Amino acid sequence: MKHIWIDCDPGHDDAMAILTAYAHPEKLHILGVSTIGGNQTLQKVTQNAKNVLSFIGAEIPLAMGQSGPLVKPLNTAPEAHGESGMDGPYFSGEDYPVVSENAVAFMHEQILACPEPVTIVALAPLTNIALLLRTFPEVCSHIECISMMGGGIDHGNCTPLAEFNIYVDPEAAHIVFHSGIPIVMSGLDVTEQATVTVAQIDSLQNRGRVSHLAYELLHFYNESGHQFGFIDSPVHDLCAVAWLLAPEIFRGTKRYVDVVTDEGASRGQTFADGRPIPAHPANTLVLEQVDREKFSALLLDALARLDHVGKAE
Repeated sequence: MKHIWIDCDPGHDDAMAILTAYAHPEKLHILGVSTIGGNQTLQKVTQNAKNVLSFIGAEIPLAMGQSGPLVKPLNTAPEAHGESGMDGPYFSGEDYPVVSENAVAFMHEQILACPEPVTIVALAPLTNIALLLRTFPEVCSHIECISMMGGGIDHGNCTPLAEFNIYVDPEAAHIVFHSGIPIVMSGLDVTEQATVTVAQIDSLQNRGRVSHLAYELLHFYNESGHQFGFIDSPVHDLCAVAWLLAPEIFRGTKRYVDVVTDEGASRGQTFADGRPIPAHPANTLVLEQVDREKFSALLLDALARLDHVGKAE
């Protein structure tokens, strides 16, 4: 079993990642969830995390992290995820406890208290993670790896060169990529292959309570994705969890990856040293291919599992 910490900014695809991880307690022990201003403001994404965790009856510690990046003001993405950051379903407003408003300190405590090394699942700008590593450097030896959704070697989405999570806080990403901790990077190169089809989304509508929630989320997300040229829906953040559950459905290459922090057109770009003899040792497993059918089946199976869990009925 892997002990994981999920750092996120929900987010439709964050929600799918949380649900899928929660559906596999025999493989993944979720130590906690932290939020970070990214896709929407800290207050909005924290409320979205509360909504998801409350809906499934979870008892996972939830901590609030940083409201914005290390250096620049926060740029949110309402065009992708709506004004709430997770538009689509209607939630009844049930509350969910926030155990700490200092996620960095709380993560430090929980990771050091865990008897086994912890895997950080990073689904958002890397501000919380960078601050954790810089403020408490002793935590590095207690982190097995960082499975992250972010970046892209071939192209970006926020700009032609930069993916959103990295673009929001490239200074934080630079710290993480240079931390010495093994990184598994689910960038746009692989996440744009990791889709669920419109037919699969429609199939969720009448399957069960949690599946119906996923239908409402993914239906909005699919409609929103049309403006970016997608017909089916890439569930980007889920890749970081799916790799932990089924690494065999992915293919990747170990590469040296760095981040552009300079101002200009390439700010936030993740780039790999592709020379025959790179100047630095590889620091990242860059995922490049995924079996789409097995990936989408993993999500649908997780939702079916939760439909039949007592707390989710």
